[in-house]
Amino acid sequence: MTDPNPYQMTLSLSVLKHLGFGLYSNVPAVLSEVVANAWDADAQKVVIDIDVSGKITITDDGHGMSVDDANNKYLYVGYERRSQRGESMTPKFKRRVMGRKGIGKLSLFSIAKNIEVHSVKDGASHGFTLNTDDIEKIIKKEERQYHPTVIPTGNVEIDKGTRIILTNMKKKLDRSSIFLRRKLARRFSIIGPDFQIILDGTEISPEDRAYHDKIQYIWTFDDRGTKVQNTVKELDHYEKRPSSLGDDEKFNIGGWIGTARTAGDLRDSETGESLNSIILLVRGKLAQEDILPEFREGGLYSKYIFGEIHADFLDRDDLDDISTTNRQNIIQDDPRYVALRSKLQQELKYIQSRWTDLRNEEGQKVAEKMIPSIKDWLTSLDTGYQMAAKKLFGRINQLPIDTDDEKRQIFIGAILAFERLRFRRLTGRIDQISDNNLTALSQVFSQIDDLEESAYYQITRDRLDVINKLVNLVDDDAKERAIQTHLFNHLWLLEPSWKWARSTEIMERRIRLAITTASKSFDEDELYRLDIYYMTTGGKHVIIELKRASRALKSEDLVSQISKYNDEISKVLSESGRQGEKVEFICVIGRQLQNWSTPEGRERSERTLAGQNAHVVMYDQLIDNAQAAYQDYLDDQKKAGELYKLITSISDEDFRALSPDAD
Repeated sequence: MTDPNPYQMTLSLSVLKHLGFGLYSNVPAVLSEVVANAWDADAQKVVIDIDVSGKITITDDGHGMSVDDANNKYLYVGYERRSQRGESMTPKFKRRVMGRKGIGKLSLFSIAKNIEVHSVKDGASHGFTLNTDDIEKIIKKEERQYHPTVIPTGNVEIDKGTRIILTNMKKKLDRSSIFLRRKLARRFSIIGPDFQIILDGTEISPEDRAYHDKIQYIWTFDDRGTKVQNTVKELDHYEKRPSSLGDDEKFNIGGWIGTARTAGDLRDSETGESLNSIILLVRGKLAQEDILPEFREGGLYSKYIFGEIHADFLDRDDLDDISTTNRQNIIQDDPRYVALRSKLQQELKYIQSRWTDLRNEEGQKVAEKMIPSIKDWLTSLDTGYQMAAKKLFGRINQLPIDTDDEKRQIFIGAILAFERLRFRRLTGRIDQISDNNLTALSQVFSQIDDLEESAYYQITRDRLDVINKLVNLVDDDAKERAIQTHLFNHLWLLEPSWKWARSTEIMERRIRLAITTASKSFDEDELYRLDIYYMTTGGKHVIIELKRASRALKSEDLVSQISKYNDEISKVLSESGRQGEKVEFICVIGRQLQNWSTPEGRERSERTLAGQNAHVVMYDQLIDNAQAAYQDYLDDQKKAGELYKLITSISDEDFRALSPDAD
């Protein structure tokens, strides 16, 4: 008689290969599955030891397994514990079990080829070994059963609970113990006195998560969040937020979301990992490492945020399993997860608004703490400007800046920029003042004068720094490139108006080639030529040549050199249709020319050089003139408004840090 239903579904042992051998990608995730099994076995202690060879041993003191348990539960792939009556809670401590699909133990195959299982229940011990190579052979033979190797009872190494030994590792354990400690601490919220995890002889504690001390503001959703809040020593703000997702009281979230003081705080100093994430836990175990990217938050606050969200309703016994096969993520379109995301989106928007307000309010205090004179400056401003300045400080306080020193420099720069903006608005007010209101006009001019004095004071301080650096370079007889770069970057040292001098690339290239041609007839070691620079200013061509500061030169050599330069440059100008244009030479030297020993000799030398449109500037003369020009202003300045007092209270170090040429 023909079978009325000729179809049947069969499963191959190759399912072990697909679900186990490549199930997980990292060691912490695998160890987490073993730890979760220990929790479900009513263990109070799990000990993990990793030796130098990479062998991993995990031992728990739970209720253990009998041979029947091993066959019907542990070795039964897909055993759904919660579908069995009474097994959704542990028998001794009435814990809600973490296991559900019955495939978590297969994750061991992803990191080790050899798995030993030792277990003791009710005084009876037994053990077996699983080997991936043996399983592969069975799969190739298309056999449907695999029989692990029996471990003799006398070789079972424990008298209570279960021990799993992983050897012949597939993955090299190149991570430090601190990395595994961090990962395990963050993967379980249930660790504590009632459930201890001991790694390499040291108990893992909630403090090993290494981020509670980084919280500045915190928003909590239940007692678990409050517990974290109470561990923070320096907390600037905390709020209790509603935990409910809707009418169903079972659909509640727990945990906390916090923000750090600086974005740099969210980088683990020991592992280098980013803590800028919100982890999702279900039944005390990690369900998703970071849900923050799903919200695509782009505000500044998102660089400071981190937290732990508990959503136990995602794993209710009376509803379908929401976890993906690898137990590392959640099925995205499940209505429960959609509701969770909607709730968290609302909370993040609220936190963004509150964080912005809090950082703005804190901005003025931070600025005054870093620069005390800011308080008096703020007082001197009109109400409108005060509000704008405080808002500016608040915005700075939101920036992801890692150090107080960097933030201080930005505060200083912001004050100066703020005053420049105020200057523009003041000049705009002049047209609005009536002709006969001389008092108002006088007040505007007075404020403008104060702004100009303050701005010039900053420029002066910056330029004195440049001069002092040149002094050090000359004193140290610095290498040519250092002096050249410094002086050519600050041509105002030679002539204040040269701040805006320019150089035409094509002409500069041709002039340099002409000078190189002329230089071939000179012994550069004798002339101690350092380098040349070409520029145009005021309708003339200027050639600047530096000589090493420590060398003495002859006037005749300079005249001869410049004469040849003049001949070659004249050819270039003639070929360019620019004959007759003026060329000037400046030679910067460190010591007096050898024939300057008498006034008459110096006069003749200067006259001869002038005949070649050339003159000599000594480093000391250049430095003295520049220092006098700017120091006189600082020494003689008596008029000091409120802004001027603020600027003068800022240290030289601050100005050097602000100067683009400080280095």
